Amino acid sequence: MENQRLLLVLALGFVSFLIWEAWIGEHTPKPAPAPTVAAAPAEAGSAPRDVPVAPEAPPPPGAARQGSVLPEGTRIHVQTDVYDIELDTTGGDLRHVGLRRYPESVQHKDIPFVLMRDSGGEVFVAQSGLRASSGSAPDHYAVFQADKTDYTLADGQDQLNVQLHWTGPDGVKVTKTYTFHRGSYVIDLTQTVDNTSAEEWRGVAYQQLQRQAPASKGSHIGSTYTYTGGVLSTAEKNYEKLSFDDMTKTPLDRTVTGGWAAMIQHYFVGALVPDQTQTGTYYSLAAGNERFVLGRSGPLTTVPAGGSTTFSSKLYVGPKLQDVMAKVAPHLELTVDYGKLTIIAEPLFWALRHIHSLLGNWGWSIIILTVLIKAAFYKLSETSYRSMANMRKLAPKLQSLKERYGDDKQKLNQAMMEMYRTEKVNPLGGCLPIVVQIPVFIALYWMLLESVELRQAPFMGWIVDLSQQDPYYVLPLIMGVTMFIQQKLSPAPPDPMQAKIMMAMPIIFTFMFLWFPSGLVLYWVVNNTLSITQQYIITRRIEAGEQKKAAA
Repeated sequence: MENQRLLLVLALGFVSFLIWEAWIGEHTPKPAPAPTVAAAPAEAGSAPRDVPVAPEAPPPPGAARQGSVLPEGTRIHVQTDVYDIELDTTGGDLRHVGLRRYPESVQHKDIPFVLMRDSGGEVFVAQSGLRASSGSAPDHYAVFQADKTDYTLADGQDQLNVQLHWTGPDGVKVTKTYTFHRGSYVIDLTQTVDNTSAEEWRGVAYQQLQRQAPASKGSHIGSTYTYTGGVLSTAEKNYEKLSFDDMTKTPLDRTVTGGWAAMIQHYFVGALVPDQTQTGTYYSLAAGNERFVLGRSGPLTTVPAGGSTTFSSKLYVGPKLQDVMAKVAPHLELTVDYGKLTIIAEPLFWALRHIHSLLGNWGWSIIILTVLIKAAFYKLSETSYRSMANMRKLAPKLQSLKERYGDDKQKLNQAMMEMYRTEKVNPLGGCLPIVVQIPVFIALYWMLLESVELRQAPFMGWIVDLSQQDPYYVLPLIMGVTMFIQQKLSPAPPDPMQAKIMMAMPIIFTFMFLWFPSGLVLYWVVNNTLSITQQYIITRRIEAGEQKKAAA
C-alpha cells in the first residue's frame, strides 16, 4: 500500500506546513529595541537620518494628545470620498488615514478602517522634508503654517489641494502641497522651494514611512501568518522584503533609479513612489522604541538666489487592489504577495474576478472557480480514483498476503509487486495525479487569503464576511464530514496504525479549519463534494464491471 503511505505523507506535510507558519508567527522573537539615535545634520546628497523619538524641544502645552509618541502641532482634517485624513503642521506629516470604503468591521460599517495613526500600539505615519547643506530647510520636525484646518472634497470636485507653508530665517520659503483625487488612493506630494535669499540654496528632498512593529510582527488569519513589514522594489529586484529584523541588523543604503518603498500588512499598503526617471537613495533605520523608518532621499539640487524648484513624488495609501496599483508604479501590485506560486495564483485571481463581474457574489464565484478547476483536472482525478478503486478491490488479497507472510517484509513486498503486475494495477496511480494538483491547490489557498476583495464580502445566510471564520463553524464541520466520506471511499491501509492515522485526518483538518477564513473553507467543501461525487461514480462503475465478469 505504498500509495496510501505517500498520501499520508502529503497530507501530514501540508498540515505541518500550515502549523509551522503559525508557530513561526507566534514564536519568532521581536528585535531588541534599538538605541535612540541622536539628531544629526545630513550632509548634502546623503540619505537623511531620523531624529530622536522625543522632539528636541517639547511641543507647546496642550499640543500633544494623550498617547501620542510624535510631536504635534495643529491638526488639519481632510475628507474625500475615500479618505478621512489628518495632517499635522509639525513636519506636515500624514498622521491619520481612515479608509471610508473599507469599514473597520461588518458590525461597524460607519467606522473607517484606520491604516495610519500616530498614537496607540501601532504607529504608522508618512513623513517628508528637506535637508540643506547651503541655506535653511524644514525637516519633518519643522512647524508649518496652514491656510485652514478643515478641507472637504465637494460634490463635483475632482481634486483637492492642501497647502502648508514654512519660511526660514534667511527668507527661503517652502510650500508643501498634498493633492487628493476623487476615487483614488494616490496622493500627490510636492515640496516647492522659493529661494528669496541672496545666496544659492543646496539640498535634498526626502520622504519616509515610520512604523512601529506590531506585537506579532504580522497578522494571523486562521492559523496562517501574513507578513507585516517593509518592501523595496528596484530595477534589479522587483520585490524584496525588508523585515524589521533586517532593518535592525543591516540598515538599507541603496542608490537606484526609480523604484518604490512600502510598508505592507494584510490587505493594505502605504507606499512611497518617486519620479521613476530620478536617481535617489533608499534607506532604513531602527529609530528606537520598536519604531522603524523606511524612506528615500532624492538627488542633491541647487536653487540659485531668486530661483525656485519643485520636488514631486506620490503616495499610495490604501487597499491592495492589483489593477489600480499596477498603474501607479511598476510591480507595485506585487505587494499582493502570493509567494513562489504567483505564476499560478495570478491567473486564478484573474478568473475569479471575471466570474465575480458576472455573478456579483464572491462566494458563488469561489464555487464556480472550484468547479472549473475540478473540470480542468478531471482526467487526472479520474486516473487517481480508478487506481484507488482498483486498490480497494485488491484489499482482501493484500490482507491475505499480510497474514501469509507475517513479519517477513521482503517476501511480502515481492508478493505484492507480483500481484500488482498480475492485476495490472499501479500502486502509485492514485498519488501522482494528486501530486500534480497540489501546487494549484496551494496557489488558490494563498490567492483567497491575500485578496482584499474578499474582506467583509458576504456570501449567504450566516456568512457575512468571507475573510473571517464561520461564526457557527458550519462549513468546517461539513468539510470534516466530506473528508470522512472520502476516507470511506478510499482503500483502507492494511497496517492498523496507518489506518488509525488516516481516519484521524478529518478530525485534525476540521479542528484546524475552524479558524480559517470561510472563503477558504468554502473552497475545500466544494472541492471535496465534487471529488466524492466523481470517486463514487468511478468506484461503482468498476465494481459493476467486476460483477459482470464474475457473472459471466
